[in-house]
Amino acid sequence: MKRSFRFSLIKKLLLISVVLGLAGCLDNSDSTAHQAEPPVTSLAAPTTNNLDMNVYKSPTCGCCGDWVTHVNQAGFATRSYDINNLTQLKADKGLKPEYRSCHTAVSKEGYIFEGHVPAKYIQQFLAEQPEGALGLSVPGMPVGSPGMEMGDRYDSYDVLQINLDGTSLVYAHVKGNH
Repeated sequence: MKRSFRFSLIKKLLLISVVLGLAGCLDNSDSTAHQAEPPVTSLAAPTTNNLDMNVYKSPTCGCCGDWVTHVNQAGFATRSYDINNLTQLKADKGLKPEYRSCHTAVSKEGYIFEGHVPAKYIQQFLAEQPEGALGLSVPGMPVGSPGMEMGDRYDSYDVLQINLDGTSLVYAHVKGNH
């Protein structure tokens, strides 16, 4: 009985820590940016200094920083901008709520990579540049996706291709171990 109680308590504490950690990624604020940022109203606006991607994220979200590390290790150059009103940025970029996650990256070509998209799919997408595509998205924050690692746990999830007409299709399926 004690072991069952302890295991249940550990699961609850883990869940609470995950929820509190993710709370820093949520954005419902209309505050201004913490640092100067380039214009974000044009989809095709190039990044500055020939960087591969600009990443817009909440200043309190650790998983976003972990994702940036992931793409940097895969060879991307990034510039991160901590902003408080990610909801407005996502709307300005044409991202429907069902495709949203915690951070938004914009390539120098103007493509959007929303959430914890693995770098290998970004590289593949940029090589292909599918006609009519807005970018890729991993909606939500699946456990085991880049930046959302939790030991050896990996949940299955889809990487979606978001199209300019508002539709989407499964670009890749990532198989988990649970």
